[in-house]
Amino acid sequence: MMRFSTLIKNPADWMTGGAAAHGAVLTSRIRLARNLRRQPFPGWAKREQRALALELMRPSVEALSVMKDAFSQELSDLSSVQKQVLVERHLVSREHAARSEGSAVVIERRQSFSFMLNEEDHLRMQAIRPGLQLSSAFEALSALDTELETTLEFAFDPTLGYLTTCPTNLGTGLRASVMLHLPGLVLSDQIGQVLQAVGKIGLAVRGLYGEGTESLGHLYQISNQSTLGESEETIIRRLERVIGQVAEHEQNAREKLLEDDPEMVADKIGRAFGVLRHAHIIDSKEALNHLSLLRLGGTLGFFPADTILLCDSLLMDIQPAHLQLHAVRKLSPEERDAIRAQIIRSRLQNLQSSDTCTPSAGEPPSSSQPANPPDEL
Repeated sequence: MMRFSTLIKNPADWMTGGAAAHGAVLTSRIRLARNLRRQPFPGWAKREQRALALELMRPSVEALSVMKDAFSQELSDLSSVQKQVLVERHLVSREHAARSEGSAVVIERRQSFSFMLNEEDHLRMQAIRPGLQLSSAFEALSALDTELETTLEFAFDPTLGYLTTCPTNLGTGLRASVMLHLPGLVLSDQIGQVLQAVGKIGLAVRGLYGEGTESLGHLYQISNQSTLGESEETIIRRLERVIGQVAEHEQNAREKLLEDDPEMVADKIGRAFGVLRHAHIIDSKEALNHLSLLRLGGTLGFFPADTILLCDSLLMDIQPAHLQLHAVRKLSPEERDAIRAQIIRSRLQNLQSSDTCTPSAGEPPSSSQPANPPDEL
């Protein structure tokens, strides 16, 4: 099995490909919740029952075809920093990281699949892909779910579907979510209208790390809220349609901003670049917001196209636990802010911006679409 240091040494596959082709959509994630038949759910289970469930599940997950050379570890054997790094990489939930004895995680070596054992449910498995790839992520994860059912018996009711701890996951056990980068809608004051329309059609909008977290760096998660009474394909098709419309509104907003007030756009991006290039102390929130604008500059042609992937990798590497892992010691908040600034300056030292306030040649022409999105998506 893979060591933690080996797992984290390289960026995940979903962090390094696909995002540049679809600037607004960073990642797609599919999660399935499953529980073992005839075993009490983790929240009600006694310690020995949780241990038994883990003993039943872990060998089956490790034996999956994609889990050769995977990372597999009980949470009680991971440090708090290591667990937080997994949260920052979206490989485990904050709730799972808070658990210890009787819980474990198994992660595919490229970090495209991760399995949380004894989280809120016995098993929460997820697939992550770059860009808008919900259908392909679901197909891949569904195949692993089918593979697991040859060795594990899941709690299933012919009428209700898969039985889960939380009623909102009952049925398919599916949670499909997409991470979006929406600076154009924020800068043009349209974000509230768009997110309100998303909420009206039964989808949830959350921050960078899911439920109960704020939006940082103009990043938003949009996901389905209910799973009962609809097929997986229906849920995914609806979400893909809405995400496509939100991404289109974002693209229109970016082009309209460039058309109406190019100097304002260039000023915000230029100021963000200046701060990132020269700051010696910068906290996480400020860094994320400036990197968001720098990423926008990459999509608009103010910087080379590979700036987008540079920003995406920095968004992860400057998170608090990643910084402590990098330093190989516990850091004070002040030390983190200084090391964060140093890493950003180092990565951006060779980045050159355009000398003008207009994007480089070859960018798409301004859209003729109306600036204001409809109330209903």
